[in-house]
Amino acid sequence: MDDSSDGSSTTKHKFMLFVSGMSVKSGHAIENLRKICDQYLKNNYELEIIDISRDTEQAVIHQIVAIPTLIKTDPAPRRIILGDLSDKEKVLRILNIRE
Repeated sequence: MDDSSDGSSTTKHKFMLFVSGMSVKSGHAIENLRKICDQYLKNNYELEIIDISRDTEQAVIHQIVAIPTLIKTDPAPRRIILGDLSDKEKVLRILNIRE
């Protein structure tokens, strides 16, 4: 773990992406989020992909009503985005990630 002395945030971004099976939309959401994370958060993120067709309990716990759903848990504030995450500018803005 490297501590940046340039004052930049060392808080790891944590995401939970809820998908259902291998639907096209779910696949796009995974792909789009990975691209954004690899480009803007380089090794500074954790991504948990939860397939609600196999893990319905998680869907209930997190009150998932639509698929795909992305929840950013860290750093605060918690953010939720619905859809395939194809609008990169909107995703960056909602997640408060700077280009």
